[in-house]
Amino acid sequence: MIRTQIQFEEEQYQKIKELANQQKVSIAAVVRRAVEQLLMTRKPGRSSLYREALKISGKYKADHNDISTSHDKYLEEAYL
Repeated sequence: MIRTQIQFEEEQYQKIKELANQQKVSIAAVVRRAVEQLLMTRKPGRSSLYREALKISGKYKADHNDISTSHDKYLEEAYL
């Protein structure tokens, strides 16, 4: 784990501290859970999606050289 320092508004701190006490965990655990939940539910940005797509670009070999322009034809053949 990496140690870091953050600052809260007084009201935020009191609510987080109360939640930590209710759950019998540390304030750090509450913050880590909240950050994890935020990261899991956020939508990826366009640049992130492009990077993911580029990771598989050229990864697979095809029997045809014109798939990008004739993909509809090949899909139709495959589903018949």
